Amino acid sequence: MENERSKMQRAGLSRRNVLELGALGLAATVLPGAALAKDKKLKVAAIFATPIEEPWDNQIHVALQKAEKELGIEYRWSEKVQTADFSRVMREYAQAGYQLVLGDAFAAERESRKTAKQFPKTAWLFGSGAGPAEPNFGVFDNWIHEPAYLSGMIAGKMSKSGTVGAVAAMGIPEVNRLVNAFFAGAKEVNPNIKKKVAFIGSFFDPPKAKEAAVAQIDAGVDVIYAERFGVIEAAVEKKIFAISNMSDQSSLGADTVITGPVWDMYPTVEQAIKLVKAGVFTAQDYGDFSRMAKGGSYLAPFHKFDKTLPADVKDLVEKKKAEILEGNFRVDVDENTPVSD
Repeated sequence: MENERSKMQRAGLSRRNVLELGALGLAATVLPGAALAKDKKLKVAAIFATPIEEPWDNQIHVALQKAEKELGIEYRWSEKVQTADFSRVMREYAQAGYQLVLGDAFAAERESRKTAKQFPKTAWLFGSGAGPAEPNFGVFDNWIHEPAYLSGMIAGKMSKSGTVGAVAAMGIPEVNRLVNAFFAGAKEVNPNIKKKVAFIGSFFDPPKAKEAAVAQIDAGVDVIYAERFGVIEAAVEKKIFAISNMSDQSSLGADTVITGPVWDMYPTVEQAIKLVKAGVFTAQDYGDFSRMAKGGSYLAPFHKFDKTLPADVKDLVEKKKAEILEGNFRVDVDENTPVSD
């Protein structure tokens, strides 16, 4: 039987079709096989379709700012770039001599690949649901399902009502795998746990996410996964626990946010920059650099909860984290659309 992902792909329902916001890609104008001169700064640019504060884009932006300080690159970016303008911005950066340009091809998959072919001396690395393309179009994504699973374990242990929830963007593979991992973690520690899930149909609509979260909380959810911005605000007001997503968001609710999966794009950015500087950048899937073992994702600090989170819960999570890092436990990649119990 055709699985959910196949149905979605056949129907054209993936991030590349629904993302009218969000962009991150990587373009480098270096001659293949030619190393960058040591006294010359690598020029890096990023193309963001969403406002810069949107978590997915922001994590790439933060990583590039770090690279600017630690790796001596020259960094510029463009935000709120519409799909219709994506190719134009790509061309402008490449023609201006930017040797590395980050971008998100989910919303402009065909356009970005077509434009990349026009600049064969540029190395491109894009957030994409498809594969790399020779000779110079690399891809990446935020594979943070492992810390999402650990977060679910904490949620399952901390829930008193026996019902945990998640408010997410939409039922596409890239989102589903995080939500499913969260619920799977909760299920491991409490087989009787119930789940509620809601999709807001957008990657950045805080008011709508808050509204969906309030509805779940009123229905009995007492620990909620804030896959989107806006959810934590509802959790703070309703005084329940929340799990953040993609970045450490404890500052949004110190008494509410226990932890959450963090996406660290720096290992991906660092690897790409090293290859471009050496003149050996090739088309490949850089997704593994977002996994825990590569340092590309981790569980956010407990902050205030470090003193109040039960010791047995912390021990349980530490043991599972060690199993993941040692390769003795693999979090399933389930990209089917989850439904409420």
